[in-house]
Amino acid sequence: MDNKKPLIYFLCTGNSCRSQIADGYLNALGGDKYEVKSAGLEAHGLNPRAVAIMKEAGIDISNNTSDVIDTEILSSADYIITLCGHADEHCPVVRNDKAQRWHWGFEDPAKVTGTEEDITAKFRDVRESIKSRIEQFLKEGK
Repeated sequence: MDNKKPLIYFLCTGNSCRSQIADGYLNALGGDKYEVKSAGLEAHGLNPRAVAIMKEAGIDISNNTSDVIDTEILSSADYIITLCGHADEHCPVVRNDKAQRWHWGFEDPAKVTGTEEDITAKFRDVRESIKSRIEQFLKEGK
């Protein structure tokens, strides 16, 4: 019997915000059922605001790293989930017939301008949207 956990690979452009938030939530809420990894087309570094708003939610992602897509992980993933349109359009073509590939589009909170309160509010909105989508994913037993 194969006890290997299904591998979920969250992809975004810079692996700094949305994919990190998704990674944090799935690890916190379903990490016993899944192996979770995240990466980006580029590595922009972990966004300090993403770390802060996840800390508010009781999840520590401060030790996460911002990584570039690894083709070996990509080819062995069971689920490939893009979180932004740019990554969805530019994700490397991979020969992985077993992976389910989904696109969950979320606005990039790092691109919001305005007051610190406006920016923080957008990060929280995106965090809650991602959390809801992760909870739905877990409820569906996928």
